[in-house]
Amino acid sequence: MTSSQDNIYAQACENVSDFQFDEKVAGVFNDMIRRSVPGYSQIINTLGAFAQRFATSDSNIYDLGCSLGAATLSVRRQIDNRNCRIIAVDNSQSMIERCRENLTAYVSSTPVDLVCGDIRDIKIENASMVILNFTMQFLAPADRDELLSKIYRGLNPGGILILSEKLNFEDDEIQTLLYDLHLDFKRANGYSELEISQKRSSLENVMKPDTLLQHQDRLKQQGFKHFNIWFQCFNFASMVAIKS
Repeated sequence: MTSSQDNIYAQACENVSDFQFDEKVAGVFNDMIRRSVPGYSQIINTLGAFAQRFATSDSNIYDLGCSLGAATLSVRRQIDNRNCRIIAVDNSQSMIERCRENLTAYVSSTPVDLVCGDIRDIKIENASMVILNFTMQFLAPADRDELLSKIYRGLNPGGILILSEKLNFEDDEIQTLLYDLHLDFKRANGYSELEISQKRSSLENVMKPDTLLQHQDRLKQQGFKHFNIWFQCFNFASMVAIKS
């Protein structure tokens, strides 16, 4: 399915409402993410490479917060004939409906179970790979430990978690530098100062990024012994964690 241009915040609003993954956002999501998240296409493409290496026969792969299915499609292209099943979950019905259309456009022997629901309620079992691609930052901070604990328990030995997130930085100078570079990235992609400002306001109460140290401590506490950043561009990073 094609995506329209993101101009959701192009007109001045008297009161900017909290960001939601509704039909309006689903309709422009491809354009929004391309123009807002540096390195997103590289992350999506590399998810397929991780799947090719780590997806094991007769196992499950979870895409938690699947949106339009870009990660699921990248993975599915690389694991045909392994008898895997992908469980793709999103709590937005609009995203799920568009994801279904995107998936049906590609023939594959790997089945995908599309689930419209809260990722905190999904049972994780027999998993060789779990993907949280810019998803956990939208959960209440108190729920993040429990979700990672459930993921760790449901991963098979040798399985991986890919965790992509926007980061905060403890060093104020680095925080300012990378924040400003990200703003320049959005300006270069055609967003106006009004759009940048209004979207920032809409996300303020919805998205709560952690620092890298918080992510590392959380992964360690849940039992992961092997984890690190594999990709970073400005204040956006993707981490890999391997269950021993």
